[in-house]
Amino acid sequence: MSAPTPNSPPALPDFLTVEEAANLLRVNRKTLYEAIRLGNVPGVVRIGKALRVRRDALVGSSLGQGGPALKEHHS
Repeated sequence: MSAPTPNSPPALPDFLTVEEAANLLRVNRKTLYEAIRLGNVPGVVRIGKALRVRRDALVGSSLGQGGPALKEHHS
């Protein structure tokens, strides 16, 4: 891996906070918490009371790619 240049953004860590993951996915933090609660987010790890999300699980997942919205119910 090459050294970051002054103009490049800092590399993301392997585990993200919910806030960082929401920013990466460009969704509201509360929306992401609800998706986590429903089990729709891969790579979630609970450490004590804190939640962390594996970055590679988010980047490689189909989360947010044409699935039903969180509040949609299909009959």
